[in-house]
Amino acid sequence: MIETRSFKDKLLLVFKGVCMGAANKVPGVSGGIVAYVGGFYEEFIHSLQRFNKTACKLLLRGKFKTFYTYVNGTFLFLLISGMLLSYFSVSKLLDYFLEKKELFVWAAFFGMILGSIYYVKNDIKEWNKKTIFATTIGLLIGLIISFLKPSEQNDHFFFVFICGVISVSGMTLPGLSGSFILMVMGNYVLLLVDAVNALYEVFATLFNGDFSFTYTNEHIRMLQILLIFTLGSVTGLVTLSHLLGYILKQYKQLTTAGILGFIMGTLGVVWPWKKAIYTTLPNNKAIISNGNNDVILGYTRFLPSYSEADTWWAVLLILCGACILVFLDTYGRNKKKTG
Repeated sequence: MIETRSFKDKLLLVFKGVCMGAANKVPGVSGGIVAYVGGFYEEFIHSLQRFNKTACKLLLRGKFKTFYTYVNGTFLFLLISGMLLSYFSVSKLLDYFLEKKELFVWAAFFGMILGSIYYVKNDIKEWNKKTIFATTIGLLIGLIISFLKPSEQNDHFFFVFICGVISVSGMTLPGLSGSFILMVMGNYVLLLVDAVNALYEVFATLFNGDFSFTYTNEHIRMLQILLIFTLGSVTGLVTLSHLLGYILKQYKQLTTAGILGFIMGTLGVVWPWKKAIYTTLPNNKAIISNGNNDVILGYTRFLPSYSEADTWWAVLLILCGACILVFLDTYGRNKKKTG
């Protein structure tokens, strides 16, 4: 599992982290799909599994280098660095396009998820009653989650911690969108918009040698919320990785079939020609989908209709997104054969 990487491989891994972070930001899109299609899903899960009793003993004994090697530290560091980079760069770009060209964003991701269905399907070696049943169960669970209605925002620390534990499933379970789960729990705007923006502003002021944020209750509160959410996410990652590692080892084909069904069940969440799940306005207020209209902190608005040209561009982006994933699948399999 742990291997020596060239400089090119390390850069590629950071880029994969950026893609994973961007996918985690968009409701309905799963960072786990990026890991699965990128070919590092199992290494990601097994690396997280290494955070166990042995790792704790190494830390307590001060054997930091051995600990770093044991948990596959280089892999995790590069991947997480890419994710963090994404939150302060690509995710900002996504916010802009979700505001200006929302249809195109959903179309591109919808196409990529369609391509990922093809990719995951090819990993199922044999179709039988068990794999068909697992796919059906995954499909039903995905459909149920897709029709859940958003709850109200809750900034209580314990609830924020639980949000972290649950939402991180989008990184470990391909097809399950952690940001969509946050939206259903009512804390998407709080945790992935307001808190991240607050952290960005703090870094910007620190860079200029300004420490005035320490006197701003709102910034301090947001940083506390972000810290609790991060602790919950780390707890969820380590916990889920042990469970998934066991399941992948014992029931890999059934798990893959369930993932395939789940991805198909949640496709409706990223259907391009629907009401917005999330976007931002110039005043940084957020919109959460609520039936026919969109609610903006008590106000409502209708989304504009799309032109025929926009529709054709969206269709083209769907095809491009799907082709990218099919190409990656073909390239990966040919590389394995020649390698």
